[in-house]
Amino acid sequence: MIHAVRTGLVVLGLACCTLSGADAAGTATYRASLNGQSEVPANAATGTGEVTLTYDPAGRELSWKGSYSGLTGPVTAAHFHGPAEAGANAGVLIPVTASSSPFSGSATLDEAKAADLAAGKLYFNIHTGANPKGEIRGQVVKAP
Repeated sequence: MIHAVRTGLVVLGLACCTLSGADAAGTATYRASLNGQSEVPANAATGTGEVTLTYDPAGRELSWKGSYSGLTGPVTAAHFHGPAEAGANAGVLIPVTASSSPFSGSATLDEAKAADLAAGKLYFNIHTGANPKGEIRGQVVKAP
């Protein structure tokens, strides 16, 4: 009887670990380091920031957390843009509320946006009054 209980607990424990591993393995983490030199064209802004993203392909759910500092003024807009390689500009894909730092949010991606994310063709941009086309920007890349 004790052997049967131990075996059952081991099997249950393995099942839990396997399910947790499947969930963890299904998600991907991405990052974007933000600065004025990454803007196109580059600017002399000294502000910096970072955005960390988690993508769950099962529901195509993208969530993010970010922060910034040293901007020339209040944020007037923030967005994920794409599809674009680093050094190129593209249209707005996902508007983001980032009026204060830190900020966070989420969105459900369609297949095209999910493919652009996986291909490294999204970037994050924060705009200010002094830099209406973008003060700090960073390409979204898969985290190691």
